[in-house]
Amino acid sequence: MTNTVKRLTAGIAGVAGFAGQAAASQPVPWQTGLQPSVTSVMDDIHWFNGFTLAIITVITLFVLALLIVCITRFSAKANPQPSRTSHNTLIEVLWTVVPILILVVIAVPSFRLLFKQLEIPSYDMTVKATGYQWYWGYEYTDENMDGLSFEAYMLQDDGREERASQQGVSVDQFPRLLAADNELVVPVGKTVRVQVTANDVIHAFAMPAFGVKVDAVPGRLNETWFRADQTGVYYGQCSELCGKDHAFMPIAVRVVTEEQFSAWAEAAKSDLEQANKDLWAAIAAEKKTAQKAVTPIAVANR
Repeated sequence: MTNTVKRLTAGIAGVAGFAGQAAASQPVPWQTGLQPSVTSVMDDIHWFNGFTLAIITVITLFVLALLIVCITRFSAKANPQPSRTSHNTLIEVLWTVVPILILVVIAVPSFRLLFKQLEIPSYDMTVKATGYQWYWGYEYTDENMDGLSFEAYMLQDDGREERASQQGVSVDQFPRLLAADNELVVPVGKTVRVQVTANDVIHAFAMPAFGVKVDAVPGRLNETWFRADQTGVYYGQCSELCGKDHAFMPIAVRVVTEEQFSAWAEAAKSDLEQANKDLWAAIAAEKKTAQKAVTPIAVANR
């Protein structure tokens, strides 16, 4: 009983704090909704999800009310002599026309959203993502990237601890089953075209916070896009059943400032491992600077 109460309390706290986790990059315990958005596409998905939920709720309550009315008003006790009415033209017209109108109301924004997801706008860079059994390969195909490419494997528990030690942070910063040894690095506020394919079987490139999900099919090149509005590390996974290690091929995308990306890209062309270490150091230094700037303001406010 005590454990059940604790779990319910944790769930309520998680729901209450969910709205404040604007930079959440991964699923959280007792999460009840979609991951917070960092792209305009995911903003629209959030809106459409709430919009359809409101329509479904109204319909459900309306049907429930009709059931209650029928149970109480048209029971055998209330009507010892049942009516023999078999048709009502108005009701039959309404239950045909109203559902059509509801579907039209849902269809218009859904078509708009689908068009926005599929129509790739003018883009700033292109990344090719290839699914393998069971890891991801990335290639920066723009000319100025000199064919930079690498593979990304899931970090095992000892790898997470080693990475946390290298960066001087908690191991929780590298979530289990989601952290990768090499992250896909992109600049914030830039439109990234992602070309997706597979080398062996069908995979799927899915990033919930970006509103991105597209199949990776051998022999075909699918496309999608995103433009992240916030820096941070965002996680996804292969979402197509692709074999025994399907659950162990995560996607990790690190969104950084344009200056940090330029420095990382230049260094990664010759030494990817050192470029990643330099990037981590730059991000850590930026965080320390931000914390020092906030402290005097907090003291002054007190």
